[in-house]
Amino acid sequence: MAVSAERAPDPAPARSRRRRPRPDPVSVLNAARGIADELREGLGGSGARTAARGVRRLLEVDCVGLADLSGRPVWAPAPPPAEGAAAADALVEQVLHTETKAGRPPLLALPLLVHHELAGVLVVFGNARRSAVREAAAWIVLALERGRLEASAEQAAQAELRALRAEISPHFVYNALTVISSLVSSEPDRSRDLMIDFADYIRYSLARHGEYTTVADEFHAIETYLALQRAVLGERLAVQVRVAPEVLAVAVPYLVLQPLVENAIRHGIEPRPGTGHVLVRGEAEGNDCVISVEDDGLGMDPRLAEEILAGRGGGDSVGLANVDRRLRHVYGSWYGLVVETAPGAGTRVVVRIPRFQPGVMPG
Repeated sequence: MAVSAERAPDPAPARSRRRRPRPDPVSVLNAARGIADELREGLGGSGARTAARGVRRLLEVDCVGLADLSGRPVWAPAPPPAEGAAAADALVEQVLHTETKAGRPPLLALPLLVHHELAGVLVVFGNARRSAVREAAAWIVLALERGRLEASAEQAAQAELRALRAEISPHFVYNALTVISSLVSSEPDRSRDLMIDFADYIRYSLARHGEYTTVADEFHAIETYLALQRAVLGERLAVQVRVAPEVLAVAVPYLVLQPLVENAIRHGIEPRPGTGHVLVRGEAEGNDCVISVEDDGLGMDPRLAEEILAGRGGGDSVGLANVDRRLRHVYGSWYGLVVETAPGAGTRVVVRIPRFQPGVMPG
């Protein structure tokens, strides 16, 4: 009797799943930083297409679109085929009206909510994990938030500059014009020269300028202001101005030095009896430009100086907190004003800035 054994079935062939190579974390972080930089001007800015290209590379999809509130996506590298493009436009409109995500892979649209307000839409065409798309949308939102904060900071800096321009002391203007008018008959030539100085002072303080100027222009404004103050205070004010030629061309934020001189005279020299001295100096120290304004006036408690620089010293101090904030905004927290003072010992205010700073150029 023949005996036959059942043959075991052949095992099913193993399925090989091709794994995607893990992305390099440094490359991912660099790409994310690039996306954030490109979105500083928002979804309607010139960098939106480059940002969309970066998102596409991160998600490894066919194409990515970024739409602002106009509803017109900027695609990278190009819009999907005709039917896909029409469907994408419909999804964008749906998201703009509902502020909720729409569609499903391979075509997905997500709202971009900045501070709970709709700013635009991210559209992804291709096979990508939903979690990855959500993370990409969250990163774009953070980039847009940062852009808005930077724009707000810039607007605040401009507003502070406008406020500083408007912070001309009425007391000083009245005294200067009174002195000039008193000299019209007795010393007409000096009266004319002082009137020209006064016109220069007003023009520099109030006229529209770029964001930056040069040390030379700031020192010219200081000398004009001091000429008027010497006419007002007479022998009560003695001034020395020393500036090294190598720092004259250094770019500085507009109107950061004259307020320091005005404070030295207004709070240091005017209240004291007798003759007061003011020394204004500009010099190079290595890669830095150091400018100091020193007076031998009344001085103050160092704690009060800290309050003034923090913006809590009241309205009696002309622009010091304003100048300090603008210097730190431009050059970083290591820079700004340093105030050395004590009651009865006068005051010395020091400005230290780089002689060369990328992006800081006279307007």
